[in-house]
Amino acid sequence: MISLKNISKKFSTKQGTIIAVDDVNLEISQGEIYGIIGYSGAGKSTLIRLLNGLEKPTSGHLTINDEDITSISEDQLRKVRHKVSMIFQHFNLLWSRTVAENIAFPLEIAGVPKEQRAARVEELIELVGLEGRGNYYPAQLSGGQKQRVGIARALANRPEVLLCDEATSALDPETTDSILDLLVDINEKLGLTIVLITHEMQVIQKICNRVAVMEAGQVVEEGDVLEVFQNPQRPITQRFVSQVSDTSQAKQTIKNLVDLYPNGKLIKLVFVGEQTEQPILSRLIKQFDLEVNIVQGNISHTKSGAFGTLILQLDGDALAVDEGIRFIHEQKVHTEVINND
Repeated sequence: MISLKNISKKFSTKQGTIIAVDDVNLEISQGEIYGIIGYSGAGKSTLIRLLNGLEKPTSGHLTINDEDITSISEDQLRKVRHKVSMIFQHFNLLWSRTVAENIAFPLEIAGVPKEQRAARVEELIELVGLEGRGNYYPAQLSGGQKQRVGIARALANRPEVLLCDEATSALDPETTDSILDLLVDINEKLGLTIVLITHEMQVIQKICNRVAVMEAGQVVEEGDVLEVFQNPQRPITQRFVSQVSDTSQAKQTIKNLVDLYPNGKLIKLVFVGEQTEQPILSRLIKQFDLEVNIVQGNISHTKSGAFGTLILQLDGDALAVDEGIRFIHEQKVHTEVINND
């Protein structure tokens, strides 16, 4: 669907050349929700502008539906842009137009007849959950409702790709969840490919199939969201994962527990998918007669399945503790013994 091969983008400034995107290679499949995450200055906003042709790469090839948009004419590029739409952080609505008129605007530009425009607008208002608000103006809407208008407008010309530029960053957590649920619903109903850029790991966790982590213009880590959560490789990825897994708090908890309870062993368990539903702890206590203290636990849900961590203190007969750890290994749960020194 979308293929980026050795894509770079450089800007010339008075201070010298800035490399905003540096030799990026990505493959995004039809119908998936793909997340690109990075902190400010990572290059993700430039990358998304390359995807809709607002910027041209300095080098490399960008292909959408087998069409290399880095080498086509402006006329051809305008046609491609009809299939690649975008929603923004601050909505970008026309304040003098009603909800219906905002949604109809791209249809007007495309020359769609009035009756067809009206029918399409009603269809989109229902799709995004704004029934009864077609004649409202943006000033009369909440932030979440404004973003729903932005989404409906982006869908007006039936795009194949929807780009989301920090689309939930200006919203409160509850509204963010409702917008993310709407994007998932649209993805499933329309088979739309969604590319979402954000600096919030909670957004990636909730709706994305795969994720690319950007730093200093480069993609430093990429993969299935569940795999990245389970085993983040780079320090920046570990920082993002800690946003939703409380690993920094867990480290402090472990330190405190080691100081308070020097006996037994501390172990960290990592559960993935169906493993999160296994009654391992009850079996551990009954079968091995161990004292089990739960130090810290967390379960995160992704589109690919659940991912959980649990930190335990096992105390009792030393042989029974070792047998208990061996038992956990046999359940195919990743187990790490945390040193008490």
